[in-house]
Parts: sequence; structure tokens; C-alpha cells
Amino acid sequence: MLVLVALVLLFAACGEESAGGGGETPEQASGEAASGEAPGEATLTPAEATVSPSEDTAMPAAGIDEAPSQPPPENPPEGVRTYPATTNRNLNESITYDQDPPTNGDHAPYWQNCGFYSSPVENEAAVHSLDHGAVWVTYQPDLPDDQVAILLDLARQQYVLVSPYPGLSAPVVATAWRNQLELTGADDPRLQQFVDQFRVSETAPRSGNGCTGGRGEPEA
Repeated sequence: MLVLVALVLLFAACGEESAGGGGETPEQASGEAASGEAPGEATLTPAEATVSPSEDTAMPAAGIDEAPSQPPPENPPEGVRTYPATTNRNLNESITYDQDPPTNGDHAPYWQNCGFYSSPVENEAAVHSLDHGAVWVTYQPDLPDDQVAILLDLARQQYVLVSPYPGLSAPVVATAWRNQLELTGADDPRLQQFVDQFRVSETAPRSGNGCTGGRGEPEA
């Protein structure tokens, strides 16, 4: 009888420990923060964004002299968001992207020639340019002329693509493969810093594979 009572008390104590928080929470067991914030795009830094096994790095394209790539920055401009890797297949179809403007993913078989455009360009072609290491600078169509003039000058730099983007959430948005930065205007000093640090980055699977010889006739 005494043995039976002892067993009952032992099982009750074990039950209280399991329900009362003596062990790991599901979040702790899975490696997530106790606050419930799961790891993801908000916690990823540019330096952590390496080329993934799902991204094809085959290059160079025919007739292209591969440009040397630079490592992703450890001190990027404030506000840069880095997104998870996906794939970078060439597809002959319309593609839906998670970000707007898109930052990476499958794209058209052709890329958009870098330079300045006063009309929107095709997302799928621009993403292919990003795959080659370009920085795509988009701006609101009603951006003041003096601001557009700054972007026109910026577009003369190598591996820089500039175009208006209807419905843009900020006056200017700078995008490189898997990285994006919203800006208050073309005169925001973070814009040139972003271009300098993310142009022809090792993060882009086909970085340095050229931003000419594709489609489009840039105005500058």
C-alpha cells in the first residue's frame, strides 16, 4: 500500500514539472527567441547572405568579360533589409515576386541593359540584371525633376540601372540581389553608399556577368 501511494505522488510531481515550465518552451527548443520572434529576413545581415546551393552560378555569358566581385559589406547603410535566397532560373513567363520591387528570384532569360530609363522596365528583366550584380534604383514617377537629375547622373556609373516604378513605397528605393533600401530622396547620402557597397557583390550568383548586351535602350 505504501509503495502504491509513493508512486502516485511521484507521477503527480512529474506532471506539475511538465506543465509548470520546468523544461524548454517550444520556441526555445526550436532555437527561436523566447519573445516569439522567429529568425528570418529582419534578422539577416548582408554579410550573411551568401550564394545558396539553389542558385545557379554558371557564367560568363557569351562575349562578356567577367568583372571582379566584392564581398558583401559588414557596415551597410542604415535601413538595409536582406532577404532569403530563392532560385535564379531563366523562365519564359510572368513571375510573381514576394518583394515590390523584387529583390531576387527567377527571372527572364534576358537582362535589362543598365542605364537610365524614364519609363518603367520589366521586373523579370531587371531581376536578371540584379543577378549579374547590378544595383537597380527605382523612383516614384512624380519625383521632382532636380531629384531625377541626380539619378540620371548616377545611372552613368557601371552596373547601375535606374527606372521609375509606379506604386513605390518610398521616393527612391535601391535594390541589389537580396538587399533593399528605402530612401527619402535621390540626395540621401546612403544611396551612393549602397551603390558602392552592393554593386557587383559576391552575393549575386552571376555577379560580374555584364549589364550591357541585353534588352532596352537606356537614355543615359
